[in-house]
Amino acid sequence: MTLTACAINCSLAPSDSRESSTDVMIGVLRDAFAEHDVRVADSIRIADHNVKPGVTSDEGEGDDWPKIRERILAADILVFGTPIWLGQASSVAKRVLERMDAFLSETDDAGRMPSYGKVAVAAIVGNEDGAHWATSQLFQALNDTGWTIPAVAACYWVGEAMGSTDFKDLDQQPEKVTQTASMVASNAAHLAGLLKRAPYPG
Repeated sequence: MTLTACAINCSLAPSDSRESSTDVMIGVLRDAFAEHDVRVADSIRIADHNVKPGVTSDEGEGDDWPKIRERILAADILVFGTPIWLGQASSVAKRVLERMDAFLSETDDAGRMPSYGKVAVAAIVGNEDGAHWATSQLFQALNDTGWTIPAVAACYWVGEAMGSTDFKDLDQQPEKVTQTASMVASNAAHLAGLLKRAPYPG
């Protein structure tokens, strides 16, 4: 069974501004997913697009969310990448979650949201503590909007408090990050395969 994944990067900065540690972490998961024959498409840098504020799937002229939404829902797995700012998931990540609120009113005849049967995992980086809090924010909102969260669903790295080292600048990838990425990918691929074969009945 072929499984696909869509990755989004909720960095505050657009691609032409600076290299992203969030993309580096997404890359760690991309390599881990490849071991399970899951192809993770090139990440969508949300800050490169005009994702308007709101809670519908189309906020009108100039809104780039409808095309992004289509790409996300075409995949079996969502890799949700965000940096930590002020101890929380980024404001860009929160905007994405707010736009997914529309799923609650887009159910099929069995009451299933468009995200039903799809799996979500997180890729989180930051230079302060906050990975667990950011994960709890993401997973609660994603579960509310129909995504399924597997066991061990977040791969994260946080640097020393008050420090200045970014994940992208590390000389060597920490072994624990590699091990966790492997478990995240294995569990997500397994669960996505089960749900693809036997969708939720609603």
